[in-house]
Amino acid sequence: MHLADTAAVAWWIWPIALFFATFALGIIAVLSGVGGGVLFVPIVGSFFPFHLDFVRGTGLLLALAGALSAAPSLLASGLASLRLAMPFALVGSTASIFGALLGLALPAALMHTLLGATILAVAALIWRSTRSAYPEVAAPDRLAAALRLNGVFQDPMDSRTVHWQTHRTPAGLVLFAGIGVFAGMFGLGAGWANVPVLNLVLGAPLKVSVATSGVVLSVVDTSAAWIYLHSGAVLPLIAVPSIVGVMLGAKIGARLLRIAPAATVRKVVIALLLVAGVRALLKGTGLWN
Repeated sequence: MHLADTAAVAWWIWPIALFFATFALGIIAVLSGVGGGVLFVPIVGSFFPFHLDFVRGTGLLLALAGALSAAPSLLASGLASLRLAMPFALVGSTASIFGALLGLALPAALMHTLLGATILAVAALIWRSTRSAYPEVAAPDRLAAALRLNGVFQDPMDSRTVHWQTHRTPAGLVLFAGIGVFAGMFGLGAGWANVPVLNLVLGAPLKVSVATSGVVLSVVDTSAAWIYLHSGAVLPLIAVPSIVGVMLGAKIGARLLRIAPAATVRKVVIALLLVAGVRALLKGTGLWN
């Protein structure tokens, strides 16, 4: 926390403001389908007077809390595939350790600049992204067949039994290694990247991809979060109100999900990411501190 920025404001104002900000982010995160970390880190890191290391550490805990709370029910329902999750979670978690170490070693100004560029790229990815409910995979590749990356699930919406299989496994492993590095460096979680790779690259059905992404996230973020905890980069003053705010906001968001227009929420998320990304770039380059 920068003393110069907080000299005119009582210290307890910031945790309260953080709670209300993360409460709103929790609502938006559920309505938009993006993880709380991808909104939390750039917005709080850019507009609150906290050191970016503490913000990134809390961002990982936010994503981890949400993933761990959802993973058991997703696995029990059969939507999430543990067999599909584990190879990519192993690669991503290993890479996230190196990403976390790299992020803690780099200067704060450089991290703000890199974070801004990454968030703008994420906004562009969300804007241009397309998803396929049931991708067609003619045949699995050799590695997918050896690992038995296939399955079946009941889709209650369509009242159908879906048999699925995957392909392009080597490309998926490389991409998940990159996702792990970014998750560790910036504390963004990785749901925003996990789902497109599982769905569009590997060919898993969209619902399986979304559910399995939470399981992958719980493994990847645990590894990276431990690095931040061990380095003392998790501050309860920031983490506690943030996690409580996001979790409460998520409950409201889940209730609003049925009536909220998806297109409008998507535009709000892209606008927030653009503002936060530009703010982070300006903060990193010293043009707006």
